[in-house]
Amino acid sequence: MEPGKINLRGHPVQDLIGNVTFPQMIWLMTRGELPSDEQARLFECALVSAVDHGPQAPSIATARMAVTCGLGLNGAMASAVNMLDDVHGGAGEQAVELYGWAYDAVKNHVPIERAVADAVERWRTERSKFIPGFGHRFHKPEDPRAPRLLSLVDQAVKDGIVDGDYASIGRLVQKHLNEEKGRPVPMNIDGATAIIYAELGFAGPLARGLFCLSRSVGILSHAWEQMNQGGRNKGPTPPHYFWTYTGPKNP
Repeated sequence: MEPGKINLRGHPVQDLIGNVTFPQMIWLMTRGELPSDEQARLFECALVSAVDHGPQAPSIATARMAVTCGLGLNGAMASAVNMLDDVHGGAGEQAVELYGWAYDAVKNHVPIERAVADAVERWRTERSKFIPGFGHRFHKPEDPRAPRLLSLVDQAVKDGIVDGDYASIGRLVQKHLNEEKGRPVPMNIDGATAIIYAELGFAGPLARGLFCLSRSVGILSHAWEQMNQGGRNKGPTPPHYFWTYTGPKNP
């Protein structure tokens, strides 16, 4: 930047305005190049799918509480985004890593089903008993977002936009978990968007950042709604609930 001149990744900003979509701009800034129109459309689908999951999500509940404590929209959004860490918001990045373990093994001539089983077991040994990208407290037996995203990936494979390797791995992870548990273990939004981000070549940490970008739209919407509804000092528990002390009694 200099007086009268603003370039972004070598592109004059005036050439980008009106010619580049917001998803294309995100890609340009994070990857250093513009995507094809087809890549950008698939990328946009992942961004749209993760926008909001209702006021019960901890990050969004935090934004609403922050507003009732007197914070403005920027403070409410910052408070909410800071909730998006390993447990709530980090599963997309973790799923990209998990898929990557299986992908690398397949490239080293390990049969894909064995590679997937080994990756799941390694995750449990080195990371957590929770397999990122699979299972959901509310959406049973299926997260409605995942099949739609996978169908878009399948079409992109047919159109030669992506290879489909990560989609195959993600589906086999679900198959492995289903057989292991003896019941459906749905792929959730993190597992599905991780497939798209991995197919498009995004690094795992960017999957978390992109989730934060998407969820910020829902956070902003809820914070603004709460601001218009009013209210003061809203807490996580309904005010008509009362508590009973169960600790030790004083002598």
